[in-house]
Amino acid sequence: VQLQASGGGLVQAAGSLRLSCAASGRTLSFYGMGWFRQAPGKEREFVAAISRSGVSTSYGDSVKGRFTISRDNVKNAMYLQMSDLKPEDTAVYYCAATFTTQPMGIKNNEYEYTYWGQGTQVTVSS
Repeated sequence: VQLQASGGGLVQAAGSLRLSCAASGRTLSFYGMGWFRQAPGKEREFVAAISRSGVSTSYGDSVKGRFTISRDNVKNAMYLQMSDLKPEDTAVYYCAATFTTQPMGIKNNEYEYTYWGQGTQVTVSS
């Protein structure tokens, strides 16, 4: 599976961005997916995850209520709608996927993911 994240950019605090993750090589219907981010000098952080069915979702505490993860298995894509952005959301955002036999399963740990996109930079100015 090849993943490509896009949609990052520079936005003012309280603004919104929508990240996309396009997949090729395999259908995403059999893959749990997630978003992670890494700010300079910090460890990679869990942002959100979605089950292969799209029914179950999970969010990191710092983004709950502001970010929404979704997927479109027909388009072979995943999205992250980010609202009320804060300067501390500034980071490189990575999408990830892993094969799973569990339609409702959620993967919150980066070590559970096999495939990673190249990352897209999100910068939030104050």
